[in-house]
Amino acid sequence: MPALGTLYIVSAPSGAGKSSLISALIEKNTNNDLQVSVSHTTRQPRPGEVNGQHYHFVDVDGFKSLINDGVFFEWAEVFGNYYGTSRTVIEQQLANGIDVFLDIDWQGARQVKELMPQAKGIFILPPSRTELERRLVGRGTDSDEVIASRMQKAISEMSHYNEYDYLLINDSFEQALQDFDAIIKGNRLIQQQQAIKHCDMLKDLLAE
Repeated sequence: MPALGTLYIVSAPSGAGKSSLISALIEKNTNNDLQVSVSHTTRQPRPGEVNGQHYHFVDVDGFKSLINDGVFFEWAEVFGNYYGTSRTVIEQQLANGIDVFLDIDWQGARQVKELMPQAKGIFILPPSRTELERRLVGRGTDSDEVIASRMQKAISEMSHYNEYDYLLINDSFEQALQDFDAIIKGNRLIQQQQAIKHCDMLKDLLAE
């Protein structure tokens, strides 16, 4: 019997490496029991992004209609675009024993924690402001004005790190990935999780 999956709320300032760490962890997972939640968004697709795989891309009217229908677990407006997460899909994945990563900001994290207090929060930080700015510039996709705006917003976002259960510093990517993996594996060894997963074995061990 599979234990219920865990919902991980993963937040970070833009450029801290959050998406890369999530992708790398899922790629190294061989049991297919780690998935990232696919959010809805009104922003335009970036090069290489596939509808339904990276995001569900919808227009503003369509997004607002979904809000009115109560589809979203949480939703927020970020940099003029809307982002939201389907509650039904996540609950189905968790019931099937799949750990789900929810890639959202601290505002969305607060909304989710109100609805699902057992969710675990992970905040990812860069080692310094200088390194964060270097990574943003290195993308080559944003203007100086946009980068300055992202840096200003990052400082505000990073002040909410203490609202999360775990804190990862992405200085060395490989070390951060190992730490990320350790969080997931450690949570699966919690007594309640193990008792559900190994209930038949425990009955045999304790039978009189």
